[in-house]
Amino acid sequence: MALLRPARTRICSDCDGFPVVAIDTGSLLSDGTRATLNVICRRCRGTGMAPVSAPAPVGLRERA
Repeated sequence: MALLRPARTRICSDCDGFPVVAIDTGSLLSDGTRATLNVICRRCRGTGMAPVSAPAPVGLRERA
């Protein structure tokens, strides 16, 4: 089964589609479980997808 993505989007290049991660702080909570921080990708804001950027206008492109 193929993943369905909205048109004009691609997988975020910063997080590779894993937008939220849990980081272990190394300390324990009072109930004995590990304290973790949930961190969200700044680029895609937790969606895992980044919009496809439009190409630069012809007048602004570098000339070879």
